Amino acid sequence: MGHRTPLYNEHLVAAAKIVDFAGWDMPIHYGSQLEEHHQVRRDAGMFDVSHMVIVDLQGAEVRAFLRYLIANNVDKLKPQQALYTCMLQEQGGVIDDLIVYFMREDWFRVVVNAATRAKDLAWIKKQAASFKVTVTERPDLAMIAVQGPKARERAYEVLDATLREQAAQLKPFYAAYSGDIFIGRTGYTGEDGFEILLPGKDAAAMWRALLGKGVKPAGLGARDTLRLEAGMNLYGSDMDETITPLECGLEWTVAWEPATRDFIGRAALERQKNAGVKRKLVGLVLNDKGVLRNHLEVRVSGIGEGEITSGGYSPTLGKAIALARVPAATGTSCEVDIRGKWVPATVVKPPFVRNGRAVVVL
Repeated sequence: MGHRTPLYNEHLVAAAKIVDFAGWDMPIHYGSQLEEHHQVRRDAGMFDVSHMVIVDLQGAEVRAFLRYLIANNVDKLKPQQALYTCMLQEQGGVIDDLIVYFMREDWFRVVVNAATRAKDLAWIKKQAASFKVTVTERPDLAMIAVQGPKARERAYEVLDATLREQAAQLKPFYAAYSGDIFIGRTGYTGEDGFEILLPGKDAAAMWRALLGKGVKPAGLGARDTLRLEAGMNLYGSDMDETITPLECGLEWTVAWEPATRDFIGRAALERQKNAGVKRKLVGLVLNDKGVLRNHLEVRVSGIGEGEITSGGYSPTLGKAIALARVPAATGTSCEVDIRGKWVPATVVKPPFVRNGRAVVVL
């Protein structure tokens, strides 16, 4: 038996198919992954993401610590603003991707992946030892992601007046909090919405309240097809400790300026950038029928080989799509080895879908 989130019984009530995910018993779907996907793209769906790891960093040197720990620069942030970035090891490989919220000068909140919890916490604590910073994991908090074109208006109806007013003012990638409830206008689907962090003991009541407003549960299956359409990286598939942000489409999350800020992995990234990055992450759309799966081989005529890092079916486009790491010189076409047959695919720049609409030109 794996770990269970405070919403486990709600999943059982909703007839979820439960699977093991990073040691957690999590819902993969509630009957139809396809319907849950469309529900989020067209209306509003909610995900239990309480398995994600919430870490509060507090103390006099927390800003200096984060300037060193992560590739993006927290100095860009206004109060209650968030940024997405990677935490790198010395060679520039990605230990994890994460979101950092600037709460107060002495308090930043970080959300990291469940599958990398132990290594992330060990790394953060090891690096924090040289700074006046306390590292506090928050397993007492649950997290519900409400996503879709109608997600925000539905969520407003279940928030108290104070928080509703604050939430209504939030721009994307900003957060508000009132009492024990923290709400960020963030997500992992390519749709608008909120991620709501609240005490685990209050999570089931919030879930049921959202359900009462017509927000339907969605499982990890739909979460994966949604994020793939949105061109969002999945740690362990699209990047890991052998891949730098420059090789997985995440150079935009690296703050090179100011040049005086020395962050872990910076020297390695600079060497790679100066030498010329050999590989890049691209989107693929299969021209014909077929299935694109992780680890299928890709070849680019006259240039070299690559590999699919995340493949699947796009319910919104009605086609097979993938993220693939290919030689940097790759142009607009390639071939994929599907069961011994080389099938043509079109190379595109992700995302495939944003805010409910196809954005790739086919």
